[in-house]
Amino acid sequence: MAETYDLLITNGTCVLPWGQEQTNVGVRNGKIVALGAQGSAAEVIDARGLHVLPGLIDPHVHLRDPGDATVESIPTGTKGALLGGLACVFDMPNTTPSLIDEKMLTWKQDYVEKVAWCDMGLYVGAARSNIPALGGLECGCGVCGIKVFAGSSTGDLMIEDDESLEKVMRSGRRRISYHSEDEYRLQARKGMFKEGDPYSNHMMWRDEEAAFLGTRRLMALARKTGRPAHILHVSTAQEFDYLKDYRDLVTAEVLVNHLTQFAPDVYERLGGFAVMNPPIRGKEHMEAAWRAVNDGLVDTIGSDHAPHSREAKMRPWPTCASGLTGVQTLVPIMLNHVNNGRLSLSRMVDLMCGGPARVYGAIGKGRLAAGYDADFTLVDMKRQRRIEESWIVSPCGWTPFAGMDITGWPVGVIIRGKRVMADDAVIGEPSGKLVKFR
Repeated sequence: MAETYDLLITNGTCVLPWGQEQTNVGVRNGKIVALGAQGSAAEVIDARGLHVLPGLIDPHVHLRDPGDATVESIPTGTKGALLGGLACVFDMPNTTPSLIDEKMLTWKQDYVEKVAWCDMGLYVGAARSNIPALGGLECGCGVCGIKVFAGSSTGDLMIEDDESLEKVMRSGRRRISYHSEDEYRLQARKGMFKEGDPYSNHMMWRDEEAAFLGTRRLMALARKTGRPAHILHVSTAQEFDYLKDYRDLVTAEVLVNHLTQFAPDVYERLGGFAVMNPPIRGKEHMEAAWRAVNDGLVDTIGSDHAPHSREAKMRPWPTCASGLTGVQTLVPIMLNHVNNGRLSLSRMVDLMCGGPARVYGAIGKGRLAAGYDADFTLVDMKRQRRIEESWIVSPCGWTPFAGMDITGWPVGVIIRGKRVMADDAVIGEPSGKLVKFR
């Protein structure tokens, strides 16, 4: 007896947990119900010539909301995510005000489900004032985890000393995500530089040892407390080598920038539009990041989308703002790396879907299999395009990848069985939901 589906995706090459197969996918009530599906459907999408991926996730974005909507917001940032082929993003807590308490969490939970175009997870920031409450806050609806700024932040969100870091680790039990740079070393080295120095001095000030020392300290405390850790934006060869001995406790993220751009070239071309934390480093560190990707040491890839106005990026170093845009360009650039032979498409899907779901405990996300959310990213692996700033929807209006020629492009996004992006256009109204986490 023929089945009836809400949605049937036919003739596509599906990237499944066990490999790639040309098969049909049947969807009912927002869930995948069958692979190899046969029957009729209210909507049929012919994916002939396309690859059907599980809905891709960017687990590291700063959508600046609440904050300055002339730079970014949840409506504009999630629209950019859809256009870039993402079905879900996890948003950082260093907004204005920061997301560090129940009141702000409740407001943001409600706001997301009114204005977001894609699904979202929310980080809660660890602050000195909320350490006793972290165990409860990490269990809030839509909370992907706790974020600790052990370096490179301001005010109450900075937790740089071992005593306070240990207290954070002993409050709650879920995996904690860390910005790992040693604040003491950063402050000690700050006086070595002056305003107007070359932008490339950013990687001299925030040197390899600042990152490596921060990670060594965090791993010692994680071992002491038994609290699992996720080190965000690992950027040095030293850290990658060191973390191999802590895989029982640690997972690791690498950024698309650290896989794509390198010094001194990037600073000579882009000036302040290359400045981010931790910094883009020499080519040897980029190659170490790729070895870690292909050795299986890296669990997730993110954009660290952190927009600022053009004016803030054009200031002299070090007063120029740190942070780069990336939520809309992450998927195209990674598809280009696949076509260039840097990694397989299956490995990319693991890093950008299965990996985030495993690390953060996302329920119903992460794979193309029966019972999971009907989230899909459709990509044309042969489509060639150039990244242009006119395509960027973030109000700041710029990308550090402008002019980059790409082979491989996202052409559609489906979330919970509903088509929400097709051929460079978002469809319908915002329908994003908070992700559920274990």
